[in-house]
Amino acid sequence: MEGSARKIKDNAADWHNLLLRWERLNENGFNVAANIVNLRLSQSDQRQLLEESFSPSSPLSARTGAAAELQNECCKLQEIIDKMVTVVTKMQNLVTSQQGIQDLEDFQFGPKGRTFPLFHTWNMKQFELSFVTLWKSFSQELKLKQTILQELAHTGTSDLCMVYLSCWLYQPFIPHQVRLTLEALLLETGHRPL
Repeated sequence: MEGSARKIKDNAADWHNLLLRWERLNENGFNVAANIVNLRLSQSDQRQLLEESFSPSSPLSARTGAAAELQNECCKLQEIIDKMVTVVTKMQNLVTSQQGIQDLEDFQFGPKGRTFPLFHTWNMKQFELSFVTLWKSFSQELKLKQTILQELAHTGTSDLCMVYLSCWLYQPFIPHQVRLTLEALLLETGHRPL
């Protein structure tokens, strides 16, 4: 296998590896986000208990310790988001690579493309469409996760915290169809047996 077929097959393997990395980062990020929510809710509970008991505010060292712990967890989540940005940037590079392959194929075979498929059934446009679909979904999900990062430690209600955690865990911008697209890409390129 050489030329366009080799490059597309390599890109499909890269997509699979990036998805696995994303899933690992998502799981780690969820655990850190849950820690942030737990810290935030425990701070809110402590504040409420202090207000109800009419005692002066808690000792400064306890408040700064909790704030430092919360800041540390937020920094961990920022590091995870930064790694997710790297993953999405690599996905964008794969889209650019596929568009380059498409341009080369158009130059070699004209606007109608090859008369035979590179692998099983897909033409070049289907590869490009699948790459763009995957990238757009992960880009949108990254934006959501960046918003969650900005809001999570400042959220006052437990209900909203749970919504943020649910959004992080269930990834609404990466529907099941996206995973099917990747599996179809892997099947088409021979990474998965038919």
